[in-house]
Amino acid sequence: MKVLWSVMVILIVLLQVRLWVGEGSYAQVWSLDETIAEQRAENAKLAARNERLYAEVRNLGSGQGAVEERARKNLGLIHRDETFFLVVEP
Repeated sequence: MKVLWSVMVILIVLLQVRLWVGEGSYAQVWSLDETIAEQRAENAKLAARNERLYAEVRNLGSGQGAVEERARKNLGLIHRDETFFLVVEP
């Protein structure tokens, strides 16, 4: 009878070891959940960046207004009949 109990205890311990350590264990599942959460956050940031870039491309392709705005802002360009004023704060 003691041998039967010993065998059953050993089997239960072996099954528990597989549950807590190794492939498919709780530790691995928790690690994968954390990795998935991090990847989803990264994907959300990249999706937002892509949407901003797509909006900018659509805006640039739709007309001259966006191109003119970027030229004025980034390159400091002005029209022929305009006067440029530079305001310097003290």
